[in-house]
Order: sequence, then C-alpha cells, then structure tokens
Amino acid sequence: MPLSGDLLRLADAVLFPGFTGHTPPDWLRRRLGEGLAGVVLFSRNIADPAQVARLTAALRAENPSVLVGIDEESGEVTRLEVAAGSSRPGAYALGVVDDVALTEALAGDLGAELAAAGVTLDFAPSADVNSNPDNPVIGLRAFGADPALVSRHARAFVRGLQSAGVAACAKHFPGHGDTSVDSHHGVPVVADGIEDALLPFREAIKEGVRAVMTGHLLVPSYDAELPATLSPKVLTGLLREELGFEGMIITDGIEMAAVSGAYGIGGASARAIAAGADAICVGGERADEATAAGIRDAIATAVTQGLLPEERLADAARRVRELASWAASSGSQASRDGSVGLTAARRAIRITRRSTAPVLPLTSAASVVELAPEMNLAIDRNTPWGVGQPLARLLPGTVVTRLAVGDSTGSALERLLGEAAGRPLVIVVRDVHRHAWQEQALRHLLSARPDAVVVEMGLPERSDLGAVHLATYGSARVCGQAAAEVLTGRS
Repeated sequence: MPLSGDLLRLADAVLFPGFTGHTPPDWLRRRLGEGLAGVVLFSRNIADPAQVARLTAALRAENPSVLVGIDEESGEVTRLEVAAGSSRPGAYALGVVDDVALTEALAGDLGAELAAAGVTLDFAPSADVNSNPDNPVIGLRAFGADPALVSRHARAFVRGLQSAGVAACAKHFPGHGDTSVDSHHGVPVVADGIEDALLPFREAIKEGVRAVMTGHLLVPSYDAELPATLSPKVLTGLLREELGFEGMIITDGIEMAAVSGAYGIGGASARAIAAGADAICVGGERADEATAAGIRDAIATAVTQGLLPEERLADAARRVRELASWAASSGSQASRDGSVGLTAARRAIRITRRSTAPVLPLTSAASVVELAPEMNLAIDRNTPWGVGQPLARLLPGTVVTRLAVGDSTGSALERLLGEAAGRPLVIVVRDVHRHAWQEQALRHLLSARPDAVVVEMGLPERSDLGAVHLATYGSARVCGQAAAEVLTGRS
C-alpha cells in the first residue's frame, strides 16, 4: 500500500539527517521544504564560522523552523574548530577546576559562537559519570567521576548554553560512564545500579535542559532485552514518567551498531520513536539521501503496520516543534569572551615534580615525542592536538616527532633518543593507562632519560612518571598552549 503524503511528512518531522558538503544538497533543500525537522552538522560541513552562517541561512530559507544540531562539546569533540583544535578545554578539565561560574561562562561563550553561526541545538553537555577509567568513548568528555560534581557542572553548562538561545542536550541517557564498550561498535551493558549515573540527568532536567540524547546502552535493571534507545521502560517509564522530562528526546546516531545491528537503521528508528524518542539523529556514518528517505519510509510503514501508533509519532513531532519554537524565540546577542577557554585550560593543569634538579623551565630547543593512540569515532581524527607545535613557537628549533601504535619500535625509540641527546626531552601521551604500547614506549624512553618531562593529555591514572609530570586533562589546542607555557615558565 502506498504511503500517504501526510504520513511521510509526519515521519520527516522527527528526522535529523546529516549531509555532505558546505552547502545544502538539492535533496535536502527539497525535504526541508516538505517539512523535514532538522539537520545535524558534522566536520565535513564546516570550513569557517562565516561559511556555517551562510549554510544555516540557506537551510532556513527552505524551512524557517529547521533545527540545526551539532556535536560541539568543546575539547576533543569539536566540529566548529576541527581544523585548528578547540579554543576551549573539554568537560573533564572544567571538572578539575571545579568552578561552576567558569563552566557557565565557557558554555555561554560557546553558545554565543554557535548562535552567531545559526546553530540552535548543541548535543552537549555529556552528563555521563566517568566511573570506569577504562571507558573507551567517554573519558575526558565527562566532567568527572563524582556524580555530584558532574551534576553541578552539567547544570552550569546548560545555563550558559541556553542563555545564548542555543538548546542544550544532556547525553547519553541513562549514563554511558560505567561501560567498557563503545556503542559505535557493540552494545555496552550497565550492570550495576544506575542511581549515581542518573543524578546529573535529574539535575539537568531541574535546570530546564531542552533536550536529552539517548545512549545505546543495555540497562538490565530496567530492561534486560532492549538498549535504552529502543526501550519504552527506559525512555517512557524512566525518563518521562519517573524523572518528569517534558522536552525533546533525540537518539544518538541511529546507524551505530548497538541499535542498527539487530533491526537495521529504519527498523531501529521506528522502534526508537515507539519507545518514546521524539527525534532520530543520523548521518555521522551514513549521510546520503537514500538513508534519510529509508528512515522516513520505515517510520511511516511502521505506523501502517501497527508497530508505531500514529498518536505517538504525532506527539514526537509536537515536541520537536515546541523546541523549534523555543529556539526561534530565544535568540540572543550574547557577547563573546575569547579568553575564557585559555583561562580554563591554564587553571586545569596539575604539575607533579619528582626531581630536585631544576628541570623546568625549559630554556633551549627541546625534542618532543608525541605518542598518538587511535581515538574513538566521536573525536574527528583530523583534529589537531599536542604540545609540540605550541612549544616550538615558544622555543624555536624544537623538534616534534609523532608515533602511532605501529611506529614505536625499539629501533625508532633509540633513534629518537640519539637525536634528543643534549636537548630537553618532552614525552606527550594520551590515556597511557589504556594503551600497552604507550606504556612500553614511555618506559623505554624514561629508562634512558629519567630527566624527561611527561605531559599526559588524557586521563592521568598515574602522576609519578618523568622528572616532572604535567596533566592537562585534555588535548584541545588551548590545553597544548597552556602546557607549553608551563614548560617554558611563561604561565
């Protein structure tokens, strides 16, 4: 039976696809004119702020109510600043400083930048409690491991972002922190009680957060069979009824294997709406017209087959419209404070000195070895990071070498040690505790150069490495700059 135009338009009213290019493709313009709810911007859509503003204006020319979403957490997960690296540290650094006024100011600055670019929905903050240090996907994206700390900073971030007229979106409900699997690839299981994990979401809801993003997580204490994104018990029973959230619920990327693996992208989308989600996010990995059309058709077909009540779909579309109305009426001319990010990065640095020798400040050109692990899919692999470049600007002649997992052979490390003879040695790592090859390379280098400085730009499980250990709690551009300042005594 052919699907009615009205039903297809209703299905489009809950869909947020991605697309390729710096301008809207023809298919997207057409669908926006027919009532498509929103879009999600990724790094591939962004050249500079002026181009993003032109892009969002073109989107609104087709549909004035379109919601424009983006994954701009600050820190490692940046889209607007993917080419240069973020001018703001991520959540974990803010949690280390633990100054809620600073967090609110930074989020307000971010919101002002997003609003100026025409973005109305930011998939931030991460309200996850990073209680598992081996978590492969959250880590520095969380404010910390303490539920109360995460709660107060999640609230501050929501306040700051929404003060600029940009809707905040707390994620990844009901909490992705205590997991050891990346939901891009499989289904993480949250085995224990989740009251601690829920606290930041409860607090964000009290703060008036406009959206919540689901996590593709299995929470057996609520639903032993379906991941949260597809679970009526979690989305309707827990989030709507128990926590009292009335805003828009949007899924994490629906193409991720944790939910699409069993049902396909279209099937997972229909089941998510039936479970209580109001909007489908897609396009991180599948950004073509066929995918967006297939989801729309699958949702409409699910209505005709009785899997998805039409009233539920209409209710979802209503919540999306309500968020669009809020965004249209909440525009702000908030002022920017371009220095707040560097201020936060400087305040987050922690220094452990283990040598009585005057290792710092460095006064001559150094050798920098950066050990670069493969990052999770939420972090754009092209995002610049490190200490070497900012240090070279302060100490001309500094030599920087970056090694990936297959590069850190014994002979390569010995060659670098030879080249570093007579120079200060700085070793930069990211989450060294999670990568055996980094630990081995670091041990090799330190055995020959115990006077080396170690800079940890991930989670510092240990601070007793190197003659001096610097923890930046992030690898954003400003974190590297702040570390270079400390290394040269200019902080």
